[in-house]
Amino acid sequence: MPYSTPLKHSSLTVAGRSLAWGERTYVMGILNITPDSFSGDGLAGHEQVISTALQQAGDFLQHGAELLDVGGESTRPGAQLVTAEEEAARIVPVIKALAREYPQAILSVDTYKASVARQAFDAGAHLLNDVWGLQADPGMAAMAAKYDVPVILMHNRSKPSNTEVQQNLGGRYVGVDYANLMEDVARELLASVALAHKAGIPDERIILDPGIGFGKTVQQNLELLDRLGEIRALGYPVLLGPSRKSFIGYTLDLPPDQRVEGTAAAVAVGVARGADIIRVHDVQTMARVARMTDAITRRRPDGQSIR
Repeated sequence: MPYSTPLKHSSLTVAGRSLAWGERTYVMGILNITPDSFSGDGLAGHEQVISTALQQAGDFLQHGAELLDVGGESTRPGAQLVTAEEEAARIVPVIKALAREYPQAILSVDTYKASVARQAFDAGAHLLNDVWGLQADPGMAAMAAKYDVPVILMHNRSKPSNTEVQQNLGGRYVGVDYANLMEDVARELLASVALAHKAGIPDERIILDPGIGFGKTVQQNLELLDRLGEIRALGYPVLLGPSRKSFIGYTLDLPPDQRVEGTAAAVAVGVARGADIIRVHDVQTMARVARMTDAITRRRPDGQSIR
């Protein structure tokens, strides 16, 4: 089974917690501190941003999340770019409050800018989630190495020229060419791994994300999800982020707020194919889906659960 593929390291210690890869699926709850999130759950612009974020985080932790991912810039197709100053102003106060209120949580910062990452780490973030896999900011790899944080390296071929937006379904990517989808994604992820190694980040602190929804067509996303085990076979734990994304919307002809069932199907297949972490909006529902899929797929030869 894909989840039994040997990894370079069997666990990761972060924020005083040990994540044992292969034993179960971990849940990352999404905290969008943005006004323009594709999923409609952005918190920026709320009068009480910090209190609202704390309430949402508490709900996530209560219902099965171990990690909280805090982002201040929307990455949806066609989204407006945000300056580093504005991004930091959105997320740093939230991260400080989360670190104070929920010391048991593993806090991740979703940014590709080294200056934002530095301020997030100083505020209490434990982990870097870089949607450009250390390739957008030449200072990012060194920054992560300096703070000795684990890094999530995501594959990304997003280009504005490949973006198509439909009012009800949102943005998607079209006309994105791959010579060989899985080989190309794997090779480009390993280029990010090489950047991490060059900066001194060891293998045990690297997590890979195949980049569902980033520079891939609907059909390419579906294929990538179905063949996720080939990414895990590279030897690193895998994070999967299919939640409410447009490949679900275009497949089912549904807007973001009606994609919970499609997300559940993607999560179940992803876990069965080897995902170690799922990054989701609907934490309670998807934590249950992951637990059930774990119970079915992650079993010892004697039939007993490995947990």
